Amino acid sequence: MSSVSQTPARGRSPIARRLMIGMGLVAVIVSVSLAPAGRQIVAAALHARLHAPDLTFFAGLPLAIRLHVLGAAGALALGAVLMSLRKGRLFHRTAGWVWVALVSLVAGSSLFVTSLNHGKWSLLHLFAGWTLIMLPLAVVWAKRHDVARHRRTMMGLFYGGFLINAFIAFIPGRAMWTLFFG
Repeated sequence: MSSVSQTPARGRSPIARRLMIGMGLVAVIVSVSLAPAGRQIVAAALHARLHAPDLTFFAGLPLAIRLHVLGAAGALALGAVLMSLRKGRLFHRTAGWVWVALVSLVAGSSLFVTSLNHGKWSLLHLFAGWTLIMLPLAVVWAKRHDVARHRRTMMGLFYGGFLINAFIAFIPGRAMWTLFFG
């Protein structure tokens, strides 16, 4: 009798492989974008202290950044509700349209947030472009009842997009960092 197992070796799933490649690309984009300010970011992080939001600071931000922050907060909260409730019902469809509008506002307003790269777009704006392409596709897939593609895309935009962008937003020196830590 052979001691070799009859079960096939388990490799990484295609989804896990895509996720790892995507996260690797994100890490490269973020690293390249932030490399020039690396020392200042580390110095600010070492002197951080959490505090209540500085609403005076928030009120002084440009309109594009205020819209971006408020839209992101709304999309994050509504997205969490949408991810936790049953799909396909009237609430899901209605709230989903609101979420699409909020995410469109967040991605669109980010095109006017250029302080990280001295008034020019940075590589981080690729995420906004990706969102503005994938969001309408996810809606089309829902309309065509391609639930699997719709689910994958929306979950990717919600979990991936908000995790990545929350990390980027709280980099020392940026508005969210200053709002809570500066």
